[in-house]
Parts: sequence; structure tokens; C-alpha cells
Amino acid sequence: MKKVFVMFALMLGVIGATNAQESTGDLYHGLTKKVTYDRMIPPHGIEVTYDKTVHIIFPSAVKYVDLGSPNLIAGKADGAENVIRVKATVKNFRTETNFSVITESGSFYTFNVKYADEPLLLNIEMKDFIHDGSTVNRPNNALDVYLTELGSKSPKLVHLIMKSIHKNNDREIKHIGAKSFGIQYLLRGLYTHNGLLYFHTQIKNSSNVPFDVDFVTFKIVDKKVAKRTAIQEQVIFPLRAYNYATRIAGNKDERTIFTMDKFTIPEDKQLVVELHEKSGGRHQTFVIENEDIVRARVINELKVK
Repeated sequence: MKKVFVMFALMLGVIGATNAQESTGDLYHGLTKKVTYDRMIPPHGIEVTYDKTVHIIFPSAVKYVDLGSPNLIAGKADGAENVIRVKATVKNFRTETNFSVITESGSFYTFNVKYADEPLLLNIEMKDFIHDGSTVNRPNNALDVYLTELGSKSPKLVHLIMKSIHKNNDREIKHIGAKSFGIQYLLRGLYTHNGLLYFHTQIKNSSNVPFDVDFVTFKIVDKKVAKRTAIQEQVIFPLRAYNYATRIAGNKDERTIFTMDKFTIPEDKQLVVELHEKSGGRHQTFVIENEDIVRARVINELKVK
């Protein structure tokens, strides 16, 4: 009888092993729903080599890169936030690998990588690939990655709001600005949506000399403190800047949208916005009161294009 049970157990083991080998991955235990192809983000295929570098240009700054194999090396190009360089660390690797990228706009890109002695494409631009798969209701990159600094706010929606404000170019505010030495710095509009504030600013250069922007600061200061002192200052750092201008040519103008976390200003304080010229003295300063902040125009995201 023992021999019979042993033989039966061995047969069950062989059958189980055979079934395991023939599994196609479709069988899951428990309450499991299989991921369907319409949920897949199709990867882009690229080739890399050992003696040449592949550069990939993204529409916004790169925040994250993950490599699937030590056969690859990648990193941001020096002096550029939206360009990564990729190459092989060993010659003639045979196994296909992959890597993924997340950008500041919340876009997720994935790539399958093969080795080639002479890659067909060495310089690749990803800008036009966003949602180019919309005809089949499947984007070619995901746009729902949430970044730490924006919390629960969608980076893509924040980008679309800034782009819409810039495109519409409405002047909602006409009493805030500064002008001297042929340079005018204006606050054209102040908007709010989902716990964020959007500042629409404009620099006008009516002189013949280009204006190079050194930096822009936003700080809450005591109304009774003299200008340009460090006493009782609270610096507010923008989370995003759309169309950040670094040079305004002579007799030209540029507009920038700054995005910040929601804040209000105590009664005895004010928000001072300073524009500094690089290697120059045509600095501009204007003041925003709390009543301007609380009257920020509410944005209807349904109308954002």
C-alpha cells in the first residue's frame, strides 16, 4: 500500500511540474484582474553603442531615470535639465534591456534598448510624442505621475494652466508694476486653482540695450522695514515657471508665469517682487498686498486648453 501512495504522489508531482512549465502567465490565484493591453504604455525602441552617445531631448526637465541593466549608463547632459545621454558600458551585449524617465511635467517615458554597432538614431526629440497615440485611445507616455513638490496636483494640469494663462494674455491687474531706465516690470494677472497661485508677469524693454535677467525673488517683508534689508524676510520659492525669460532684447517684451503654493500675507506685511539685472543696475521692484492675493481669479480647469 505504501508503494501505491508513493507512486501516486510522484505522479502528482510530475503533473504539477509539467503544468508549471507550460504556464502562460494567465493563471493567477485569488481575486486578481489581469492587466489588459489598453493599460500598457508602449515603449519606444532605441539602439545604443559603446563608442557613441545617444542624446534624448525631453519637453521638460528630467526628474528621474531608472536603468534596467548595468549594460547601460545614463545621466543628464552638462548644463541641461531636459537632455539625457545614454550609452553602452560593455560592447555587444546581447540581451535587450530597458530604462524609464519621469519629467517635471509628470510625463512617464519607457524605452526598450538594444545594442548596435552603428545606431540609426543618435539624437532623439520626445516632444512630439506626447499623446500621439490618442487615435487608439492609448497615450505613448503616461501623464499622471505626481511629484513631491506639487503634492496632489497633477503636473500636467499645472503645466496646461500656465500655458493657457500665457496664451490668453489677459491683463486682469493694471495697478501693480514698476518702471525705470526704460524697463517696465508688470503683474498682469493673479490666479488660483486647487491650492496653487499663478503669477502672470511681464518685462517690457523700451530701451535699445538688451536686459539680461539675473534672478527674480518673491519675499514677504514687514511694511515698516526699509527696502533691501534681510530683517523679517520670508522668501517664497516658485514651484514652476513657464516661459522663464533670461534675456529681453531691445524694444521687446517677455512674459513669464510663476506657480507657487497658496499663501496669504499678514496685515502688517507685504509681498515684494524683485527683478535683478545681470551685470547691470536696472533692477525693478513692485509690491503685492494681501487684498490682491485674496482676490486672485479662480481658474475653471474645464476651460483650460
